[in-house]
Amino acid sequence: MTDVKNEILKRLKDKEEQIIEIRRYLHEHPELSFQEKNTAKYIADFYQDKEADVRTGVGGNGVVVTIDSGNPGKTIAIRADFDALPIQEDSGEPFSSKVEGVMHACGHDGHTAYMLILGETLIEMKDQLKGKIVILHQHAEEVAPGGAKPMIADGALDGVDHVFGIHIISDLETCKIVYCPGNFQTGRANFHVKIQGVGGHASSPHTAKDAIVAGAYFVTEVQSIVSRSLNPFETGSITIGNFDGKGSGNVIKDSVEITGDVRAMSENVREVIEREIRAKLEGMAASFGVTYELNYENDYPVLHNDEETTAFVAHVLTNTEIEEATGVEEIGPIPPSEDFAYYAQERPACFFNVGGMVKDGEVYPHHHPKFRINEEALIVCAKAMASVVVEYLENDGIALNK
Repeated sequence: MTDVKNEILKRLKDKEEQIIEIRRYLHEHPELSFQEKNTAKYIADFYQDKEADVRTGVGGNGVVVTIDSGNPGKTIAIRADFDALPIQEDSGEPFSSKVEGVMHACGHDGHTAYMLILGETLIEMKDQLKGKIVILHQHAEEVAPGGAKPMIADGALDGVDHVFGIHIISDLETCKIVYCPGNFQTGRANFHVKIQGVGGHASSPHTAKDAIVAGAYFVTEVQSIVSRSLNPFETGSITIGNFDGKGSGNVIKDSVEITGDVRAMSENVREVIEREIRAKLEGMAASFGVTYELNYENDYPVLHNDEETTAFVAHVLTNTEIEEATGVEEIGPIPPSEDFAYYAQERPACFFNVGGMVKDGEVYPHHHPKFRINEEALIVCAKAMASVVVEYLENDGIALNK
C-alpha cells in the first residue's frame, strides 16, 4: 500500500463518526427527486473555503466538485446521488425522517455522507496526488429522466477519463464488496395505456365494447412475452402495476387505464418487449373492437461495466487492506435499474456495491418504509472509493500490474 493511500485511509477512519453524523442529518431532512434545493445547498456549503472548484446548479440541482492536484495526470470522476423517495418512514430509527411522506429508503444519504468526507480528505491530500478528481454529487436518481443525463449535457463529464460509483445494498452481507463486469443492471421502460371502448348497461353487453374485458385480455397476453418471445438465456420482466377500472357493478366501463414497468438486461431484449407489447395491443383492439392510446417511454439504459475498468477495481480492492471489509467478490447481474448507466455510456465506468445488512435480522429491501442500513458500511465505501482513486491517479489510468 502506498504511503499516500495509507494516509488517506487513516484519515477516513479518524472521520468515521463525521460520516455517520452527516448521514443521519441527511436522513432526517430528505428531499424528493428534482426538489433537492436544500440538500444541494448543504453539499455546496460543505465545500465552502476548501481548495476545490465547486459548480452548483449542474443539470438542475447537481453539484460538481473538481479537485486539481496541480500535477499532470488523468481525470477521474466519482459519483454519489442524494435524492429521497415519496415514502412514509416506519424504520424506528431515532434519526427517522422529519419530513412527512418523504424518506431516504435507498441509501443515497449514506452515499452522500461518505463522499463528502472522502472529498474533504482528498482535498487535504491533493498536493500528493496526480491529475484531477471530479466529484459528481447527483440529484434525482430515482425518477426518470434522472439527474445523470442533464448533468452530462451540462458538461459534468468534460475532460473526464473514467467514472466510478458505489451503491450500498441493504440485503448484502455488511461490508462485503461485490462487482460485476459487463451488463450489471437492467435497462428500464414504462408504459401507460388508455383503452377506449363503448360503455353500456350490464344487462345489455351486446350493445357495448367492454374496456375491462379488453384490458384484462391484454394483461394476460403480456405475461406470455417473457416466456414465449425472449430467448430463455436472456433476461427481461414486465409488471402491470396499475389497472384503473373502478366503476359500478351494473355498468360496463367505456375506458380503463393500465400502467406497466419493463426491465431488460440488454437493449435487444428491451426492443423485443416493446415490439411485442405494441403487437398485443393491436391484437386486443382488433379482437374487442376498442381503440387505445399508448405512451411508451424507454428511460434508463442497461448499466454496462467496462470489463477492463472493472478488472482494475477488482485488482485494487483485492490487493488493498481494508480492515472493515469482509471480502471482495464477483457476482452476476442484478435486477434494479440505475441512471449511473448514462455515465457508463459516455466513459469507461465501473459501478459496484457494498453490503449494508443490519445485524438484528430485520432486513428490508430498498424502497421499503422499514428500510435501514448498517452504518459500518459507510467507512468501507469511503475506503474502497479512495483506494480506487489513488491507485488510478498514481498509475496514470487503468493499470493491472500483471
